[in-house]
Amino acid sequence: MAELPEGFPAPTLPGVIEIKHYPPYRSATVRIEGALAGATSAAFAPLFAHISTNEIAMTSPVEARYPAIALDEPREHGQAEVSFLYGSLAIAPGRTAQGVAVEDHPAMTVLSLGLRGEYSWERFRAGLQQLREWLMHHPGYEVSGSARRLLYDSPYVPAERKRSEVQLPVRPEG
Repeated sequence: MAELPEGFPAPTLPGVIEIKHYPPYRSATVRIEGALAGATSAAFAPLFAHISTNEIAMTSPVEARYPAIALDEPREHGQAEVSFLYGSLAIAPGRTAQGVAVEDHPAMTVLSLGLRGEYSWERFRAGLQQLREWLMHHPGYEVSGSARRLLYDSPYVPAERKRSEVQLPVRPEG
């Protein structure tokens, strides 16, 4: 696994649900319209070209954010945002290719479920359902943003060993 961005917590262990806090961070982001299941694959080439051209070190995880409606409906198409995360807010690219946006994200609190296994859309949806069930049994938090998935391992890691997280941004209720 590549290094985490500055201040990022360690990956959540498989099967564990926890509240996590993330610092502000910077990303290179591509918006992908179409099949949500294939968004991370479709975004890889332009994002890799961006960090390679700018000599920015690869970090882990890759972040994929999905439309808020994906929380309420079993949507398979829409617009996803896929990001390579910069190691530090101090890193600024010299050039940005068309279709790649450099974005700064505020600190956030999330409800996170750790997963091990293939990076499938079905696993993501099942993970979302587990998080929603946890929220029903733990009053005091409400969803405050779009679902996201963090993917920690390269395409060369066998599917059964891949680590990921399904996350929902949350805030104290009320």
